[in-house]
Amino acid sequence: MIKDPPLLKIRRFSRTFELESLASIQGVPLGYLVDAMDGRGALNHQIRLFDGLPEDSKLFGLALTCDCGPGDNLGLFGAVAEAQPGDVIVAATDAFEGTCLTGDLLMGMARNRKVAGLVTDGLVRDASGIKEVGLPVFCRGITPNSPVRNGPGSVGFPVVLGGVRVESGDIIAADSEGVVVIPKHQLPKVLSRIPEIQLAESKTEDAVAKGMELLDSVKELLESDQVVYFDENDLPKDN
Repeated sequence: MIKDPPLLKIRRFSRTFELESLASIQGVPLGYLVDAMDGRGALNHQIRLFDGLPEDSKLFGLALTCDCGPGDNLGLFGAVAEAQPGDVIVAATDAFEGTCLTGDLLMGMARNRKVAGLVTDGLVRDASGIKEVGLPVFCRGITPNSPVRNGPGSVGFPVVLGGVRVESGDIIAADSEGVVVIPKHQLPKVLSRIPEIQLAESKTEDAVAKGMELLDSVKELLESDQVVYFDENDLPKDN
């Protein structure tokens, strides 16, 4: 006989970074963080700041992952129980749209545990109550349909949501533009590259303000033999 699996699996982990050590990238524009990771790292654009929360809401902290599966939130309850102050709960639901993942009461419990906020590929409910709770919530939408709490679920194991793999201990940065995941093993590279990205952006912004029309690199390409121009009546010939 096959033994029934546990309803909830919890994997505890050591928090490698203190939030104070990440102060240099807290508040850095999300685009800069993505550039520091070679142009990737943002979750699918459908995972957005919950409508009605202040547009200047921001979220920054270490991920605590949970996998709830469709229509269930036992994993989220487990994550709230395991959370330490400042954690960002990242909850995967298989992008399920039939029910919500959570409402204002569970988010109130998360606030009482000093959770920084929630990121999920699922839906939420109790819009006015979530606004009153005040935690930043990033989700795919809203529905009044309620979930069950039967499991199975897991806490602390890697999850995939919004097209990105997230591990507990990764860094989450989010604002009205979306959600970015910095894998913990990439943090040294991001920290080292941010200053040069900020400097390059500042120089380009200044040049644009002074009238720059194209990047020098683009001008060079357009003037090189890598670009072929045709008159309006000419058709390119197949090579």
